[in-house]
Amino acid sequence: MANDLSALGTPSDLAPVRAALPWVEVAPSAPYFITEDGAPWTPIGQNDAITWPELEGLFRRKDLASVDRHLGWLAAHGVTCLRVMIEYSQVRHRYLEKPAGRFVPAMVQLWDDLFALCETHGLRLLLTPFDTFWMFLHWRHHPYNRANGGPCVTPAEWLTEPRMIQAAKARLTFMVERWGGSGVVFAWDLWNEMHPAHMGNDVSHFARAATALSEHVRALELRLYGRAHPQTVSLFGPILDSHPEVADTIFRHPLLDFASTHLYAEGTIDHPRNTVDPAVTVGRLVREALGHTPEGRPYLDSEHGPIHSFKDKKKTLPEPFDDEYFRHIQWAHLASGAAGGGMRWPNRRPHILTPGMRRAQAALAGFLPLIDWTRFRRRNLNEEIRLSTPAVRAFACADDRQAVVWLLRADTIHRPACQLRPDAPALPVRFELPGMEDGPYRVTAWNTREGRVTSSFPARAQGGTLSVEPPPVVTDLALAIRAV
Repeated sequence: MANDLSALGTPSDLAPVRAALPWVEVAPSAPYFITEDGAPWTPIGQNDAITWPELEGLFRRKDLASVDRHLGWLAAHGVTCLRVMIEYSQVRHRYLEKPAGRFVPAMVQLWDDLFALCETHGLRLLLTPFDTFWMFLHWRHHPYNRANGGPCVTPAEWLTEPRMIQAAKARLTFMVERWGGSGVVFAWDLWNEMHPAHMGNDVSHFARAATALSEHVRALELRLYGRAHPQTVSLFGPILDSHPEVADTIFRHPLLDFASTHLYAEGTIDHPRNTVDPAVTVGRLVREALGHTPEGRPYLDSEHGPIHSFKDKKKTLPEPFDDEYFRHIQWAHLASGAAGGGMRWPNRRPHILTPGMRRAQAALAGFLPLIDWTRFRRRNLNEEIRLSTPAVRAFACADDRQAVVWLLRADTIHRPACQLRPDAPALPVRFELPGMEDGPYRVTAWNTREGRVTSSFPARAQGGTLSVEPPPVVTDLALAIRAV
């Protein structure tokens, strides 16, 4: 290697790093995550980037103190995980390698510092080796372009050209050897938004590319550490509409540990007109994803947001609207059976999440201890749950002894805000959940805005059906249900 990186280690001016974080793994008895010591662990977070306002102080150690404060603030709001790309190619001075194969010392130091800070605050990272979006758009500048001394000519060769595959493996090797021994790594997203355009529009390469990257990383980790972090390959969700056959790789590839897609549904999620329809779409897409995913394998959305509104329409959503849109999406995601609340791509100016979104994440984190995720073998019941009124949309998942239900009013959207009326008269509602073991249950009602229990009451299942009459609903209500 052209640069001597041996002097780069944990920076001496950071706060002392506490005991090493335990690694995250898939729970053996449920499609969720646990730490190696058996504690439930849920990914709550968002996408971030090393050039965005909250992490930009890392580069050349310009302002580590502000990043430290920010990460501590995230942890205090229940955030457990950030999804970050190892380089961000929107600009030309954040390449991990330049030229290809020469790792840039300033970038390596940046990541050393971020790992140390995350360790301090108990945060983990979902890491992916390439920012394929900006890398595609700015390919003429990228060090992997053969015109710049790299391994391939066009993005259409990224997952077919042997020299490019070897370069990707070499990057992953560097990542695993330098940072893979840390519990800060939640998981590897081996390829961000695997796409037919990365393989000459021949989707038969999907499985082959995933296999090559997965086997390489897992073998290296097993040799170095005796164990391996979870793996996934992410997908721009709408690709499933045009190329449904890629579901075999994204959801069912035998070497992957969990499934992840990016929920950018046209019209409702990518350009929302109200705060109810995006949640309904998330519920539908999560149900479809779980239908593809093997039993026992977690699924989560690792990117969503109003990308069309922001990127194409040049519009930042009004903050109160965006906060409610965000909160509704995360509860639809969790209650439909996915792990956590999904991971927003900010799509705001500035490119950060709002304080209201952070409060929503804290409220979700507060709800989590009400369910035993280590044993929750959920199935989606969005269509099976029976409601007493069509004015409420229900999102539900359950096994035979636990359930998560989220009730969302759909009849009080007011204009011009296109949000739910917080002063609407409370609406009584009843529901029935099928497939529940007969006997007594405890139902805990949760205020998703304020992050607190509003009531706790008994219910009973008879004949395999649990009947519940929760408190009347004003805007929305989350319910945790457990057999006594």
